[in-house]
Amino acid sequence: MTATERAPAKINLCLNVTGQRADGYHLLDSLVVFTEFGDRLTAQAGQGVTLAVQGPEAAGLGAGPDNLVLRAARLMGAQDMALVLQKDLPLASGIGGGSSDAAACLRLIARFTGRALPAPADILALGADVPVCLGLHPCRMQGVGEVVTPLAVLPQFWLVLANPRVEVPTPQVFRALVQRDNPPLPAHLPAWPDAAALFDWLRAQRNDLEAPACALAPVIAQVRDALAATQGCALARMSGSGATCFGLYACAAQAEAAAQALRLAHPGWWVVATPRLL
Repeated sequence: MTATERAPAKINLCLNVTGQRADGYHLLDSLVVFTEFGDRLTAQAGQGVTLAVQGPEAAGLGAGPDNLVLRAARLMGAQDMALVLQKDLPLASGIGGGSSDAAACLRLIARFTGRALPAPADILALGADVPVCLGLHPCRMQGVGEVVTPLAVLPQFWLVLANPRVEVPTPQVFRALVQRDNPPLPAHLPAWPDAAALFDWLRAQRNDLEAPACALAPVIAQVRDALAATQGCALARMSGSGATCFGLYACAAQAEAAAQALRLAHPGWWVVATPRLL
């Protein structure tokens, strides 16, 4: 038996830092979506629990016991399972690659073995983004990542993801954050009838980590501005703690054309056009 699970990119369409707990963890309020593009995890019967990492973004990602996929497998009590991770998302890029891989492992082993998922606190211990990555649906993420509220309806749209191949460690970005008690998102989110209405609403929102990340790595602002300058881009913003930025587009043709233009102008960047995961 072989089973496969997708591990898509997680995009913070907006991200508000609303406070900091006594233990140092930051409180967030974020609108999250996932993309069709992402990593893929495959499992089949094997001797012990093993992990092989392959794909264009595999370099630099070890398959040792600290890998989030293996940590998730141990949490599920996996036995005699050979795991293969196809790594297509860049490392440490603000789009939840490692967390999405771990969540995919939890779902995969639960389906493969029939075992129940671990307790929410144990899942959160794998990483703040792992709970939101479990469901793969548009949602509002709050607290330190443990409060996940699915959104009933969200219009379809396309994204271009661009990363300048610069890693910005998340702890450094949070340390550079000047204000930690910013206003949250509105208590009640609107019902967006179409992508244009969603884009209009998002323009009034923000990512509180964008300014400190750009201060640490000014090329992030260059990526964001390059996306914003492409034809049809309704909004360009950084995702998570960076360095990946995204542009939002109403149709696939606009997104594909924008991605191609960026690849030609910046051949050293990682650039992908993708629809939102439905």
